[in-house]
Amino acid sequence: MRGGIGDACRVAGRDPEDLTLIVVTKFHPASLVAALAELGVRDVGENRHQEAQAKARELASLDLRWHFVGQLQSKKARQVAGYAHAIHSIDRDAVIAPLDRLAAEEGSRPPIDAFMQINLTDDPARGGVAPDGIEPLAERMLASPALRLRGVMAVAPLEEEPASAFARLAGYSERVRAIAPDADAISAGMTHDYAEAIAAGATHLRIGSAITGKRPDPR
Repeated sequence: MRGGIGDACRVAGRDPEDLTLIVVTKFHPASLVAALAELGVRDVGENRHQEAQAKARELASLDLRWHFVGQLQSKKARQVAGYAHAIHSIDRDAVIAPLDRLAAEEGSRPPIDAFMQINLTDDPARGGVAPDGIEPLAERMLASPALRLRGVMAVAPLEEEPASAFARLAGYSERVRAIAPDADAISAGMTHDYAEAIAAGATHLRIGSAITGKRPDPR
């Protein structure tokens, strides 16, 4: 995997050291995460709260950074904040408000790294804020004591060429940086489209099966 990322970076004229590789371990056991940690993996991504919470508890002694990359439910937001170092799916006020309340209650809690998820489709049922809501959500995230706005996140639609989708995401990233210059991270690229994401400026790759192998059946 590192070789493929390195090749894509050379083509794009980028330094692989500027990218964060997040290994997504959905449906895989905690034992696999522990084995990956022994190989040097430090950033682990999970899509499902219950699974992520259980793994984070079991592997609490390891020096891991947990990234929640699935759709965030407002009723689970506080629980996700209990273990996640980063949340890649902030897309509406309803998931920010409970995090703000938790921050107010706990006082000294450090802010969570937060990525604004943007919907690259015309389907409002898909996760992510619509493009016309980017600026208001960026302002809301900046005002949140619970969050540190890192940048944007998106999933390329299956019906569109990844290069085209990620080019639009790069444009949306510029809009966010006009409001928050430090929010220059782009979470994009999975097993099948990471090269296109790297070419478009992705800083955080969310890679699953290319590293972990085929996912087990859901439990």
